[in-house]
Amino acid sequence: MELTVTADVFKLAQVFTISRGSRTEAKVLTVKVEKDGQVGWGECVPYARYNETLESVTEEIRGLPAAFDRDMLQGLLPSGAARNAVDCALWDLEAKLAGKRAWELVGLPAPKPEITAYTLSLAEPAEMQAQAAKNAFRPLLKIKLGTPDDMARLEAVRAGAPDSTIIVDANEGWSAEVYAELAPHLVRLGVALVEQPLPSGEDEALIGMERPVPVCADESCHDRESLSKLKGKYDVVNIKLDKTGGLTEALKLREAALAEGYKVMVGCMVGSSLAMAPATLVAQGAMVTDLDGPLLLAEDRDVPLLFDAAGVHGPDAALWG
Repeated sequence: MELTVTADVFKLAQVFTISRGSRTEAKVLTVKVEKDGQVGWGECVPYARYNETLESVTEEIRGLPAAFDRDMLQGLLPSGAARNAVDCALWDLEAKLAGKRAWELVGLPAPKPEITAYTLSLAEPAEMQAQAAKNAFRPLLKIKLGTPDDMARLEAVRAGAPDSTIIVDANEGWSAEVYAELAPHLVRLGVALVEQPLPSGEDEALIGMERPVPVCADESCHDRESLSKLKGKYDVVNIKLDKTGGLTEALKLREAALAEGYKVMVGCMVGSSLAMAPATLVAQGAMVTDLDGPLLLAEDRDVPLLFDAAGVHGPDAALWG
C-alpha cells in the first residue's frame, strides 16, 4: 500500500469568526492510499486548540510504518486529525476493493439526508441579525458566541430568523456564573442546545447545575475514553471525526454514548465535502447534525456533497466510500 499526504487550501465564502479568532480559508490535509489499482481518500483539519498544525499532523502520517491496516492504525496513532484522514482513506479503499459502499461494510443502510445546522460567524449584533435574516429559510442555525456581548447577539439572531431552531456554541467562552445567568434567556429565546459553555478543564462546575437547555460536550469529548469524565455534566456529546481519529472510533463512540444515555450531535471542523462524507454515516438519526463545512466554502471538491431542502445527503461514490 502506498500512502501520500498533501496540504490543500479552500477559500471561504466569507470571513469566518469564532471567539478564538478569524479565518479566510480552510487549510486541510488530504491523504491518498493506493493498493491493487484502487485509491482511497481521506481529509483532516489540524486544529490549533488540540496543539495540531499542518506540519505536525503531516509528520505523524508520514511516520507510519510501510505496512498496516485499519485495525492496526488504531494503535499506531492517537485520536486526532492524523488518524482521521488515514482511517477514512482506508475505509474508502476497502469499499472500492470490495466493490461495495462504505456503509455496507459497516452493516448500515444507505444514509438518508439529515437536516444540518448552518453556522453564523461571530460579528456585531446588527451584522449577525443580517446574517440570520439572509439564512432564515434554514431550519437550524448555529451561533458562535463566547463574548461579553452574547445576549445582544442572540437577541439579534432571533429577531432575524424568528422561525429557525437555534443552537449555541460558546467555544469554552463562558464561566459557570455566566452560563447560569444566560440560561433563562436561552430558554426564552428558544435555544435548543448549548455546546461547550465552559472550558473543558473547568466543566466540573456543571455537576448539579440546572440545565434547562441540553448541554453538549465538544472539547470535553474526543473518543470513548472521554465518556467516563462526562457523567453529570452533559446531556449530549458532539462527535467529530477529527477528534475521534476517524470513522472507526466515531462509530464506536456513537454506540457507547447512546448506550450510556447521551444524545448525539455530529459536528465538523471547517473542511471540504471529503471531510464531511464519512460523518454522514455517523449522523444518521442524530439529535443534531452540524456538517455545514462545505456550505461555508467558496470552493469545494470536484464531486461535492449534495445539500438541499432535505439536508445533507450521503456521498457519491466518486467522492468517498
